[in-house]
Amino acid sequence: MNFLGHLVLSGDDPLTITGNFMADAVKGRDLSAYEPRLRAGITLHRTIDHYTDNHPLTLQGRQRLRDHCGKYAGVALDLFYDHCIAITWREHMPGTLDDFVQRMHALLTNHAHLMPERTRSMLPYMVQGDWLLSYRDLSGIGRALNGLARRVPAGEALIGAEAILAEHLEAYIAESSSFLRALRTHLERGNG
Repeated sequence: MNFLGHLVLSGDDPLTITGNFMADAVKGRDLSAYEPRLRAGITLHRTIDHYTDNHPLTLQGRQRLRDHCGKYAGVALDLFYDHCIAITWREHMPGTLDDFVQRMHALLTNHAHLMPERTRSMLPYMVQGDWLLSYRDLSGIGRALNGLARRVPAGEALIGAEAILAEHLEAYIAESSSFLRALRTHLERGNG
């Protein structure tokens, strides 16, 4: 799961949503410096990532990407799942994707002061570039992959991976929908 998937799974509490969103920039196990609901969001993010990294469906999806993306197959898959969530939005969430994205932009901007600097400085680019909405188009996934490719060592392996998404779109949609249901069940059982 990338930004959209994590936000979809965050629930309704603004601080939990903020904690989940900023969690990649939070290092270490000691979260005592954070307010309890922010901690809950950080912990939720880590639970989602751990479950995602070890689930048979995501292992299958990453395998399709391995030849193209190498060690970045999981990174590409996270974006692919966000694409699948965006194009099958009504299966997963009430309301429209546009309304959800507007709500998340406002909420995250209002809570940016709580975020680590790395996340706080990235947020305006995400909002202005409309990253979350762009995930519903293959061209938006391509732009996201190209952006990541510039920021990580040997990231050129990510360039063009959206072609694999296009080629196997139905398989990725089916896997991501099944996976999201399994992940929600896992979290509802108190594992988040």
